[in-house]
Amino acid sequence: MPGHFHAYLWTGIGEELRMEEERRPGTPEFASSPVPPTRTADWLARPRRQVAATFETPADAVTWLAHEYDLATRALLHPADEARIGREVRLANATALLKGGADVQWGFWLTGGRFTSVGVVCCPNRTAVHRCPLMIGAT
Repeated sequence: MPGHFHAYLWTGIGEELRMEEERRPGTPEFASSPVPPTRTADWLARPRRQVAATFETPADAVTWLAHEYDLATRALLHPADEARIGREVRLANATALLKGGADVQWGFWLTGGRFTSVGVVCCPNRTAVHRCPLMIGAT
């Protein structure tokens, strides 16, 4: 299991997700962009100011995910589609994934052409070699 977990949140105009150059590490735009990276683990390569919260346990991270899920579902563009998955399934899956060292990333289309991205990234991460944005555990 990872040492800790970083939470990330972005809500913006959905069209901004097409700005590929801002979503890929190694481009000049990547570090300053608030738009979610194309690969969840690459959130760790972003500045520390983009970390919404940090948690020591999967349970605490899932509590945060539950809160953000509840906020997002108030403005879903297609609530019936999300109802097919539902809160309990999402939270159970998130718990299992985080306990196993896998990241969790949810994305929802909201009314008004908006999109929200809610994610929790394991740190250290097994799929990306990025230093901890908060330097937790650094020597």
